[in-house]
Amino acid sequence: MNLITREAVADLKFSLKWESEKARHTEEYNAPQFNLWRDILPDEMMNGLMGGSAGESLEVEVTDRIPSFRPGEVLTFQRSRLSDRAPGNPRAGRFYPKGLLHGITGVFPQNVEPFRCVTVENGHIQADLNHPLSRRTARLSATVMGVADKKIERGGTVTDWVETISQGPGMQARWLGNPTDFFSDEPFLREDEAPDERFYDAPRFVQHIDAAAVDVIQSLYGGLLQDGMHVLDLMSSWTSHIPDGRSLGRLSGLGMNLAELEGNALLSDRVVHDLNANPTLPYPTGAFDAVLCTVSVEYLNRPLAVFEEMGRVLKPGGLAVMTFSNRWFPPKAIRIWKELHEFERMGLVLEYFERSGKFHGLETYSMRGIPRPRDDRYFPQMRFSDPVYAVWGRSTT
Repeated sequence: MNLITREAVADLKFSLKWESEKARHTEEYNAPQFNLWRDILPDEMMNGLMGGSAGESLEVEVTDRIPSFRPGEVLTFQRSRLSDRAPGNPRAGRFYPKGLLHGITGVFPQNVEPFRCVTVENGHIQADLNHPLSRRTARLSATVMGVADKKIERGGTVTDWVETISQGPGMQARWLGNPTDFFSDEPFLREDEAPDERFYDAPRFVQHIDAAAVDVIQSLYGGLLQDGMHVLDLMSSWTSHIPDGRSLGRLSGLGMNLAELEGNALLSDRVVHDLNANPTLPYPTGAFDAVLCTVSVEYLNRPLAVFEEMGRVLKPGGLAVMTFSNRWFPPKAIRIWKELHEFERMGLVLEYFERSGKFHGLETYSMRGIPRPRDDRYFPQMRFSDPVYAVWGRSTT
């Protein structure tokens, strides 16, 4: 059995857990070939991993490794200090790169770190330049997936893993519980406003994310679903991401293309239905234990109505899960989706759940850093698998 020493490399999976006012959050990050001689972790975790082997886990609090909140980093300044390069009008709760600010001490045009616009009124902006997690308590766990002897010590980049994992998390939460303004400036417009049935008329028998990302989604669904459940696969296609071994009582598919739905052998029944033309779901109230929507929520131009309908067709306590990545069909994705940071998109979907008034027990999940499969069409130009983001909640009705 290989044990972790300074002369070993380890494959680790990190999990950062924290809570906001409205939800619980889990951020996972894959760290293959973690170099115990060169890479950086909190001393408590590094020392605790020594002598460990595959399958062991360790958890520590890392709040002190994330920049603490500083009141002096909440600034009020004239709107003119925000560059005209900013996309659209600045909106409360949204994030923008610090480099768009000028005349702010210590901020340079090349700075891509996010700042949060807190309020916009009377020609002034209040902005929070603190780290998005600066007010949160966070715990980091590391699970050892494998250990190997180091063949040779090479030079390379030093990775501070707490800093790496915490880049992005926090942006999906509201600022001090205040709703984020995602809904101004016609956010649901699309490049192609022609009827969706034309766009989806020809079947597309392709995966829209890579195989490793598919595995992540299947594993997530496998952990959330139980055998015997009646499940609605919303905006379905030729494949549903139900893991092998999970035996559902019923899997209903609602999608845009009949040929794709007929090619999905897992489906018990199939309905062709355009949610953007009619958000009413053609199912009885309380018909399902769970609703899944995989890499499609970004195409909804009437999302609040659809989320209300999901709450209606779910049994009390039923589960609704939205999963997505950073790939989509540009002509049909809503405008705001393209403007947001990847972690802000989870915040947008959280707002859908929250504003529908139909859900509680909200959670978000992210997985990053998995190596892209070598047989993937984008390897080696893209080293890492498509990231996976998920938001879910349970029906209150």
